[in-house]
Amino acid sequence: MTGQMDERKEVKQIKTKAFVNAVKGFLIGIALVIPGLSGSMFAIVVGLYEKMVAAISSFRSHPRQNIKFLLPIMVGAIVGVLASTKLVLWLCEAFPVMSYGFFIGLVIGVLPFVYQKIRFQRLHLFDFVLIVLGFVFIMLVSHQGSTGLSDFVALTRLKSVSDWFTIGFAGLFAISMMMIPGISGAVMLMMVNQYGTIYNSVAKLVDTALFILVGKFDQARAAFGSVIILLPFIIGAFIGVILMAKILNYLLHRYAHRVYCAVLGIILAGIWILTELALKGASVSVQDGGTWLSAGFALIIFIVIGVLATIFLDKQDSSNV
Repeated sequence: MTGQMDERKEVKQIKTKAFVNAVKGFLIGIALVIPGLSGSMFAIVVGLYEKMVAAISSFRSHPRQNIKFLLPIMVGAIVGVLASTKLVLWLCEAFPVMSYGFFIGLVIGVLPFVYQKIRFQRLHLFDFVLIVLGFVFIMLVSHQGSTGLSDFVALTRLKSVSDWFTIGFAGLFAISMMMIPGISGAVMLMMVNQYGTIYNSVAKLVDTALFILVGKFDQARAAFGSVIILLPFIIGAFIGVILMAKILNYLLHRYAHRVYCAVLGIILAGIWILTELALKGASVSVQDGGTWLSAGFALIIFIVIGVLATIFLDKQDSSNV
């Protein structure tokens, strides 16, 4: 009897952990799509970054264990990406102060975690240099990408081998760079002029599914032509993830203290960038008849909600280890 109860308890814990990881994956998926947000930073925020890098890097050594860990995250991330193409992007445009306030809170909530990573060693001058470099690098990369046209669709069909290599390189470049905490995959796609192309293909994937559901097969076939663009992108992304995971896993094992010094600078830059976006949203709200007081109050409330969400997710993760 006791054995059955222990087994049920273990199964429940496994299901709970899988669900929590799927929710965390959903947040990572949102960050993958929205320009200025970093999927890898949100992986740190929800306490999955090191575990994901290690699992990808050592995938062939323990395939079943790594699949059980990575699958819920991948499912959550895919749902997050699909939701972001419509709903989340709309929320960020319609309610920017509340949306970005929530994201700011999520990022602020990870600062104690990063502090725990670096507090056991005395900080040297080079460590402070890494903090500054991490901050400056992300600020430069973010603002460089922000000038691009996010809605420009460079390709709607794969018409040549050159197109396959172009999209494959975009996947390899954007997704491998995105694994570095603080770097936005969306911004990287803007830098290679393919954000609109990939965003359009993901949106067409949703449209294709909807057309099939309602029996509009001709429209589904037409929309699916743009979905094919995702194939070379996924191949390039897969190669980029494997290569970068090996590099990052090596650095985290040998130079974790200094890696997290740079991460601290990256996180501070992320807070700065998200605050800029929230203030732009507040400015628009004021122009539409709102007040700075109400915008500031909403921002503070949703920052607090974001911080509490990070604490909750971290607590769930640690309680199910």
